[in-house]
Amino acid sequence: METLVTLKVSIVLRPDMTEIDPKERIKLAAHELIMKYSMRTVSMDDIANSVGMSKKTVYQYFKDKDDLMTEVVESVIAENRCFCDKHLEKSENAVHEIFLAMKMMIEMFESMNPNIIYEMQKYHSRAFRRFQEYKTQFLLSQLENNIIRGIAEELYRPELNAKILSRYRIETMFIPFQPEFQRSLPEETLLALHDEIILNFLFGMVTPKGYKLAVKYMAELAKKSKINH
Repeated sequence: METLVTLKVSIVLRPDMTEIDPKERIKLAAHELIMKYSMRTVSMDDIANSVGMSKKTVYQYFKDKDDLMTEVVESVIAENRCFCDKHLEKSENAVHEIFLAMKMMIEMFESMNPNIIYEMQKYHSRAFRRFQEYKTQFLLSQLENNIIRGIAEELYRPELNAKILSRYRIETMFIPFQPEFQRSLPEETLLALHDEIILNFLFGMVTPKGYKLAVKYMAELAKKSKINH
């Protein structure tokens, strides 16, 4: 539910990836590199070298870098929609659904360049427009449905306005990616900024019943994070 941001960075090119379609290999490599470094600094030469191809071969599949970045974003969006569907299916309740998304964020933010949204907007407008559509349509709908679900489950306060809060949340979700916000808190990681914002949002919505569940899931998430590290 919390993603585009849910760009998973577990992709590592291995010898067996030579069996994957060349176009997909290029997209996977581009995804990994821009997540780690940035859209601006990663060149088509870097991407070609990472998959053992010539730049000329890469251009046979993508007419330019903007075309490649747009297709990478499209792939990420498709993957994130699958994650959201799985979270909804797996979740025990609305509060649990949020913590499942947070668990994915922990995995993602460990290797994610914090300037990726800003650079997409500035240097790859077509990819950014597609991201904006995903944000204001699919993600917004997921957030609103989560609030409606939480109210029905008596985990969120009944007087909440789901339309207003879902739009509020969709904007605060991306505050940590704003360069000026990052500069004002240089000692904080992207993950710490995200967690502080989402937890305050969540605890502002919950009923006493929802509060107990949130505390429970927060403890479980903290425990799993320590084990994984």
